[in-house]
Amino acid sequence: MFHGLSAFPITPLRDDRIDDAAFRSLIQRLAASGVDSITALGSTGCYAYLSREERGTAIAASVAEAGDTPVFAGIGGLRTSQVQQLADDAQHAGAAAVLLAPMTYQTLTNDDVYTLYEDVTKGLSVPLIVYDNPGTTHFTFTDELYAAVATLPNVSSIKIPGVSLGADELRARIADLRRILPPHVTIGVSGDAYGAAGLNAGCEAWYSVIAGTLPQHPLAITRASQRGDGDEAIALAAQWQPLWVLFAKHGSLRVTAAIAEILEYVRRPSLPRPILGLSEADRNVVADVLRTISVTL
Repeated sequence: MFHGLSAFPITPLRDDRIDDAAFRSLIQRLAASGVDSITALGSTGCYAYLSREERGTAIAASVAEAGDTPVFAGIGGLRTSQVQQLADDAQHAGAAAVLLAPMTYQTLTNDDVYTLYEDVTKGLSVPLIVYDNPGTTHFTFTDELYAAVATLPNVSSIKIPGVSLGADELRARIADLRRILPPHVTIGVSGDAYGAAGLNAGCEAWYSVIAGTLPQHPLAITRASQRGDGDEAIALAAQWQPLWVLFAKHGSLRVTAAIAEILEYVRRPSLPRPILGLSEADRNVVADVLRTISVTL
């Protein structure tokens, strides 16, 4: 289940409420596309800005519309008790797995984070994906912490941040991680600019932001790598380099939301305040890039 392409859709808001119709349409589109899984309420899904009730609504809608495509649900929260409640909600709603990042306001220690996963996994009946996203959470996992958390019950995948390394160095890095992780725990790459390289280096999964809105090209990249055509995967990823540049400049959330708005998949504005989204000038640049990479507007 934790292989191939997992698509992370945005959770669009309208008048400060989840736009249920638009969100369900996004999930339907992903289910029809052939992605291997759908991850609702990832960072791109703005889980940290949503109430418990809103998150429950989003997970239930995702499960209802996804058909046979597994739905993974983000359960991050500031307090362990909150995370445990969210995990229960996700399981009861039918999520196939949960995704947990160590959210923080005060700086967390390695012991804090290990204990969080230890406490949460005790009450799980579904698999858990460890979400290492230092750019958002401001917490960075050590390899020792990866290894320790991976031994906990139900931990089934680790989502690592993309790293800018040469092909041989990256392959060695993934091999090093593979040696310290249990065989059943898959390694998934995030950071869309690094998806193809991560898959080619031995990651079993690509946890992709852009696939949540534009799944077909990331699917082509993933399938090329899976069939052993790494050069084709790299070439396909390079075609979208202008988009990766925008992600680096503005962040993937704002750019992805702008794409969904430009394509009229969601209404503008779709992000939770105080996040304003891109300026009109920057939206025009996004539209130009979409034309450059042959996305029909």
